[in-house]
Amino acid sequence: MMDFEKYQRQISHPKIGVKGQQKLLNAKVLVVGAGGLGCPILQYLAAAGVGMLGIVDGDVVSKSNLPRQILFAEFHLGKLKVEVAKVKLVEMNPSISIDTFPYYLDNTNAFEIIRHWDVIVDATDDFASRYLLNDACVILEKPLVYGAIFSEEGQVAVFNLKIGNDFSSNYRDVFPVPPAQKEVPTCEELGVIGVLPGTIGMLQANEVIKIITNGENILSNKLLVLNLATYVANTFEVMKNDSLIFPSTQSEYEKFNYDAFCGCIATGVEK
Repeated sequence: MMDFEKYQRQISHPKIGVKGQQKLLNAKVLVVGAGGLGCPILQYLAAAGVGMLGIVDGDVVSKSNLPRQILFAEFHLGKLKVEVAKVKLVEMNPSISIDTFPYYLDNTNAFEIIRHWDVIVDATDDFASRYLLNDACVILEKPLVYGAIFSEEGQVAVFNLKIGNDFSSNYRDVFPVPPAQKEVPTCEELGVIGVLPGTIGMLQANEVIKIITNGENILSNKLLVLNLATYVANTFEVMKNDSLIFPSTQSEYEKFNYDAFCGCIATGVEK
């Protein structure tokens, strides 16, 4: 039963209403990564009343996570992120359900996990994981809400959203090939201020809510690039490229070596 008192502000919003809130309560959203992006995504989706949340992450809490991964505290050090996140999110909203997957997503388990969810959220931090997640969503016809950060800049997009009888552009339309190994420094090498993944994660959560409630102006066929140092935001149109060749069946997907393709070791988690 819907808690009208809890969700009154959302229900009063003309773009949500009772029908939109019921859609949120019925929705199943999978968040891959419980780090700097995943924490705010999970918090805002839980607070909004998304009825079932899934969290995929094989990492444990470390001290260097704490300035930006705001679900965790020092007494959580060494504990699995998915288990800590589940406890915290249920404290926030006891009426929702949480499924945890305490391991990394790869091409041997992705299909079995992803197929059961309505919307998939990419909160990973390496290219192999992004291509792996994107390709699974394309094959399984699942919308993917993408976010990434670099230095003072973040990106947000909605990939593979069904529009009529077709699907919007996907991650490979933006990045047909991964950058060369070591061409793009990691957050560990370059550093990151915690408010950047917090901001980008909130924008990803916003796109999830719009998708579920059939909202307007979804970032499909678009890429939003936001610089937090200058507050300059640019939205770029993304065109589909049907000539791209990548795994199109589960069998091809499970044989594809994403680590070799990206020249890196996939971790599947935003650290």
